[in-house]
Amino acid sequence: MSRRGQIVMSDEEVDDLLGASRTVTCATIGRDGRPHLAPLWYVVRAGTLWAWTYAKSQKVRNLERDPRCTLQVEAGEEYGELRGVTLACDAVIHRELEDVAALGAEIAGRYGGADLEPELAAAMRAQAAKRVGLEFVERRRTTWDHRKLGGTY
Repeated sequence: MSRRGQIVMSDEEVDDLLGASRTVTCATIGRDGRPHLAPLWYVVRAGTLWAWTYAKSQKVRNLERDPRCTLQVEAGEEYGELRGVTLACDAVIHRELEDVAALGAEIAGRYGGADLEPELAAAMRAQAAKRVGLEFVERRRTTWDHRKLGGTY
């Protein structure tokens, strides 16, 4: 088996990594063709990454022009610990207020452990008016887990 084949992650391993990680880096294509990188908090819904961001952000403007993007989640400090996934995606922009508010509440729950009391739900709804939901439809993935090499490179 090739070295590349030795470090491929299974779907379950990718799910575990996405569940344990907190930030995804999203690369979009700027007007001048240069990559634009932005960190996002996210949730996974039925195997699909979702995030929310300000509707007027550069990443949204880029995705309005060209929905292609690449996401990366990685972990590890030393070379032998590095693992991650890169997802080539098409982004779907969701603007419906109720959908965006629900996504914001889901993200708040994941990152803050917050129960959505009426005050927090109202705050999420107020934020949702300025935001969009981003659904990242996966087209291709690349994974790596150097821990599988057992310290040999």
